[in-house]
Amino acid sequence: MTMNVIAYGTNMIWRGQNFHFTRMQTRIFCTIKTKLSTSYSLHISKNSIASFLDYCSGVHILRKLHARIFVCGLENCNYVGSKLLQCYARLSLLAESRCVFQRIISTDHSLWNSLLVGYYRAGNYEEVLIRYLDLKQQKIGLSDSTINVSLKSCIDLGRFYFGTEIHVDAFKFNLNADCFVGSSLIKLYSKNGKMDDATKVFDEITNGDLVVYTSIITAYAQFNHCADKAFQIAYSMQKKKLQPNRVTLVSLLQAAIQLGALLEGRAVHGYAIRKGIGMSDEIFETSLMDMYHKCGDSQMASLIFDKMDVRTVGSWNTMIVVYLQMGQALKAFHLFFQMMRQNIFPDLLTLANAILSCAYLNYLHQGKSIHGYMICMGVHPDLVASTALVCLYSKFDVTKAKKMFKSLGNKDAVVYNVMMDGFLNNDLYLEAINVFCEMVKMSVKPNVGSYLNVLSAISYLRDFRHAKSIHGYLLRHEFLINLEIVNQIIYTYAKCGYMFYAEKVFNRKKYKDLVSCTSMMMGYIWCGQHHEAIVLFRLMQKENLNLDSVTLVSLLQALSFLGCVGSIKEVHCFIYKGLLGRELSVINSLITAYAKGGRIDLARHLFEQMTDRCLTSWNAMIAAYGMHGNCIEVLKLFEQMKSEKVTPDEVTFTSILTACSHSGLVEEGLQVYRTMVEEYTIVPCEVHYSCIVDLLSRAGKLKEAYNLVKSLSLTKNSSAMCALLSACRLYADSEIERGKWDEVAQIRAMTKDIGMKRTPGYSLIQLDK
Repeated sequence: MTMNVIAYGTNMIWRGQNFHFTRMQTRIFCTIKTKLSTSYSLHISKNSIASFLDYCSGVHILRKLHARIFVCGLENCNYVGSKLLQCYARLSLLAESRCVFQRIISTDHSLWNSLLVGYYRAGNYEEVLIRYLDLKQQKIGLSDSTINVSLKSCIDLGRFYFGTEIHVDAFKFNLNADCFVGSSLIKLYSKNGKMDDATKVFDEITNGDLVVYTSIITAYAQFNHCADKAFQIAYSMQKKKLQPNRVTLVSLLQAAIQLGALLEGRAVHGYAIRKGIGMSDEIFETSLMDMYHKCGDSQMASLIFDKMDVRTVGSWNTMIVVYLQMGQALKAFHLFFQMMRQNIFPDLLTLANAILSCAYLNYLHQGKSIHGYMICMGVHPDLVASTALVCLYSKFDVTKAKKMFKSLGNKDAVVYNVMMDGFLNNDLYLEAINVFCEMVKMSVKPNVGSYLNVLSAISYLRDFRHAKSIHGYLLRHEFLINLEIVNQIIYTYAKCGYMFYAEKVFNRKKYKDLVSCTSMMMGYIWCGQHHEAIVLFRLMQKENLNLDSVTLVSLLQALSFLGCVGSIKEVHCFIYKGLLGRELSVINSLITAYAKGGRIDLARHLFEQMTDRCLTSWNAMIAAYGMHGNCIEVLKLFEQMKSEKVTPDEVTFTSILTACSHSGLVEEGLQVYRTMVEEYTIVPCEVHYSCIVDLLSRAGKLKEAYNLVKSLSLTKNSSAMCALLSACRLYADSEIERGKWDEVAQIRAMTKDIGMKRTPGYSLIQLDK
């Protein structure tokens, strides 16, 4: 056999096997070949053959050595036999190893251990357990090494009950107190969540060493309900003069993450610095970064990353995830770009996080480039990377995202949630509900995010039947202990207009937080129950809940409808005392509330005092003047908007056109309409057309108004048709009016089907100035 060896620095690498030989090892290996090809090989001693077997990495030469063992009469030698077994196991030649073992089978524990260790190192865990049972049948006893390697195989295979049987055997032979056996038992029980049993195993070990203490610390660190015990064990370990090593410290960092204990995590870091442990170790430094980030000190995580001498893909991935979870997607993307410039080959996790950062940043071109890189490099995306791609494309091309989602084989709850979220962001609410139904049908267990998404879709559609169905499903599966889900159910019932069901869910809650109370307030307002909304707000004040801007906006809506200017002033004072005076949404609601209460002067004063005005602020003030019939001020504000480079939207033009229509300013209104279409390229909506029809009718241009209505689709001409018929009745144009009543009936039926309601006019006489 020709040796296939490459010179590499001071080492020799055997191609295809990933074995690194030193020059001395290579010399020994060359000696094997030489001796086997000469008659001198007949005089090889058992020690020489054993040495040759240690460095043998090829099947052909191994078989030659095996033949020479027979020639030299060493086939029954346990020492040589154990080496031969290990070599066959290392090369995964199970049939040959079984044959060898059967020829030299004996009661020698060392031979059995060699066989089991060889199988374990080769990853043949099932074979280890089979041979373990064979050993028990021989009734020659068990050693600590046999028990230990068999337990490790059970752990790797997830064979918990087999492991408990081995524990019984260990107890019979008084091996349960052995440190290595004890460590493996601790890992077996802790990996299966049996921490009480793991603790009992630890207590049975009288003279625990560093390995045992590290094992129990690692076990406690996995669970947040007992992670504090990891630090207690570490303290008692130091009292026994046992110094933690790198593995111990990594486990303690994991315990700090479970507890969110930044102080303890810093203490571990300080100890490592003092003792010089792990400061140049990539695993330890990556664990430090992870701890600082998850315990709330992301700045320190960034500093550790910057000072690392050697950065592997794992450390880059950790830092990219840190930035993503901090909401700093741009930094995450720049870090990925820097990594690529340093010629560090990314793994699938790196690429998935890079695509995710592009999705958050709306970087479609860059995200597609990364996807193209994966295709060119022949990298097949796993479920994590596929989920990131679905997230990216759902923001730009939901059809492509849906196609990619459908092509996935095994889907988990995360990718279902991402697809639902994509449909929600594209106003495809029924599609989102269908994805949830598919998820349940495919027996993928929904999580909290899944229920929040589907309830959100139902609330947009105001689908009461689906709301009750999901509510019943949640009751059966005991998901109503989650506060977020309960609050979303309340919001969904309220949005559907079924306050009776919303109240039932709300009243059953033991703890009523700000979100649930605000959802109820919004529901009362949507259903026209403004007094109930105000009463609930008073109860919230008694409970000393920290009110936010959403709650106050809802309260102002209720007060403005009832025309309670005095109460609005109270809320105004409360806003400034509660330091919410800078919340634009609250100030905008105050402007609207004062205007509806008849105090346009206070509304104007608020608007003029604002240092930062958003578009909603301008719209609120324009609408305020419009509802007071002051169209001249509306047009002045519109001109001021344009001079201050504020771009109007559909709502702005709706308020202006409505004001012009109600004030009879025909030419001004038509000019505003032309500005909207020609200068700002805004496509008119139904309300815009209704205002234009009204303006044309007021100008006596009924034929033009009629032609405009005829050109509109049925979904956009209902309000315009009503405005035209009213104008015809007013101006006694019976020719146009005649024969249109069927269309009127058809439009009214359509508005009922889609849930539209006619809001009657009303007048408030305001007494409290």
